[in-house]
Amino acid sequence: MAFGNIGKAIAGQALETAKRNVLDGLLSPDTSKAMEKIQAERPAAPAAGESIGAVILAQLQAMQRALKDEQELVVLFETGGETLRVLEVFVPSPKVFVMAGVDAQQNVTRVVIPSDAAQLVCKIVKVAEGAKAIRVNVLSPRPKEG
Repeated sequence: MAFGNIGKAIAGQALETAKRNVLDGLLSPDTSKAMEKIQAERPAAPAAGESIGAVILAQLQAMQRALKDEQELVVLFETGGETLRVLEVFVPSPKVFVMAGVDAQQNVTRVVIPSDAAQLVCKIVKVAEGAKAIRVNVLSPRPKEG
């Protein structure tokens, strides 16, 4: 490893440690424990050549699998000043997502987007007392018979 690369690595570690110390000071003990759990459950880096769309879908599915019965994953997609709550992601090809959900006025809305341009906000929220948790449906195309 070149001398310059060692310096960069040490500087990166120092910044990461400082950032972690600042965040630990700001977060409540409950939030700190939640962050530790999230970091422990973080999957390994994707394999070389794996599509960004596949990684996004795997993350959505992993977050959803980890939910308790009284929790739901709220997936939001924002575009042009409009926010869509994503209820379904259809993957007609590895490079295209069709996201379906509802907008702020509860209109059924679909967005067709290149999978590598998808930027989603995911929140784990508690479900209201007596309500059923909503799950995001991820649909892949059936393999063609031939």
